[in-house]
Amino acid sequence: MAAVAPAVQNDAGDLTIAQVTPTTGPASDETKDLVNRLRDKADEVHAETGIRAYVTGTTALNIDTADQLSSALPRYIAVVMGLALLLLAVVFRSILVPVKAALGFLLSIAASMGLVVWIFQDGHLADLFGVANPGPIVSFLPVLLIGILFGLAMDYEVFLVSRMRETFMSTGKARDSVITGYGQSGRVVAAAALIMIGVFGAFVLSPDPIVKSIGLSLAFGVLADAFVVRMTLVPAVMALMGRRAWKMPERLGRLVPNLGIGH
Repeated sequence: MAAVAPAVQNDAGDLTIAQVTPTTGPASDETKDLVNRLRDKADEVHAETGIRAYVTGTTALNIDTADQLSSALPRYIAVVMGLALLLLAVVFRSILVPVKAALGFLLSIAASMGLVVWIFQDGHLADLFGVANPGPIVSFLPVLLIGILFGLAMDYEVFLVSRMRETFMSTGKARDSVITGYGQSGRVVAAAALIMIGVFGAFVLSPDPIVKSIGLSLAFGVLADAFVVRMTLVPAVMALMGRRAWKMPERLGRLVPNLGIGH
């Protein structure tokens, strides 16, 4: 600790506040360790004397928020991915297509978060993006990125794959359906992605590092998902899977509502 301010009591004399200043920054691991040690000491004081002691303040609240978001993130991803798999399986009456869409989305998230960490946390290309002090990324960025990018990624997926399914259902030719679907929907996906990249990319010009990191993560996430995953990997994987992409086990098919596209 760098300093401890003199304790201040309220008029009733039942509440005492002491302000502690750490030697490290609010986002550093050392500050988090200090907060945890103070809380452990507070529990010891309560057990020994009966006096309740708490550690609070902006830094402590930010640490608690980050911990809560981190612990909830796996469940959040599981719910999002589970619903996506279920809905896409119902729409396309397929197992492989939803799994392929989910794996592609995870790839886009990994690429986007990796770039943001590489720049804003590790300090690479910091001068180019105007990052004065590299440090941990804001705790709510993964939640925000997953929510927004997931919606856009599934839109692009449905644009492409729905037209492929329509063609396959009418012709029965798997490879030709991939070519037709890509040719008719690819330009729509590209135009929509370029618009969103321009919108999110504008936030990179902000002087605020938090806004800048959000804008860069979303812009690069859309770029990777639309042009690498949806318009490159998806057609390639669909062509390799062939007719297997549109198969569903008979028992499962009887349970799944027939709400597919292009019958």
